[in-house]
Amino acid sequence: MTTVDKGAKVSTSGKAITSVKIVVAGGFGVGKTTFVGAVSDIQPLSTEAVMTTASNSHDDIARVPLKSTTTVAMDFGRVELEDDLLLYLFGTPGQERFWFMWDNLVRGAIGAVVLVDSRRLADSFTPIDFFENRRIPYVVAVNLFDGIRHHPLENVRRALALDRSIPMFACDARNRGEVKQTLLSLLEYVMAQVSEPALT
Repeated sequence: MTTVDKGAKVSTSGKAITSVKIVVAGGFGVGKTTFVGAVSDIQPLSTEAVMTTASNSHDDIARVPLKSTTTVAMDFGRVELEDDLLLYLFGTPGQERFWFMWDNLVRGAIGAVVLVDSRRLADSFTPIDFFENRRIPYVVAVNLFDGIRHHPLENVRRALALDRSIPMFACDARNRGEVKQTLLSLLEYVMAQVSEPALT
């Protein structure tokens, strides 16, 4: 990769590099850190902290008993999808007490992935409402955890009262290929939103 005098980055093929910001959001323990880490081309920055008994009154860990750490600020990763396209990924903290950070994390983002755990669908309503209220395009990815019942996506869509226009996918947050495809689908959705003629 080289740079030009004006500071604009260009790829090895001479194309100008486009950089975009994407937010990965969802409830506590839904797999956001794993999602970012699975696809990042660099060592992801993670603000994971060890959970202590002091958090027992704040965090419901009954559904995620093996979870010993939690994100307290954000996760950050970077992935090069094409020779001229860089995605910067920002994972939000999942606990309600850290939601005040979300407004800063989404500033400048073109879109978001809302990661869902089908065992705890109620945790997904706040992230979905957050992006809808701010008119930020988003897609929903149902994380395919091991050892749990996988519900049909249409059932999950109905349970979330999600409009049919919102793309929804099944995605294993540990699988780089599936995560990358989810990000590509988000980009396609964002581009379709931008290209739609304004209603008069």
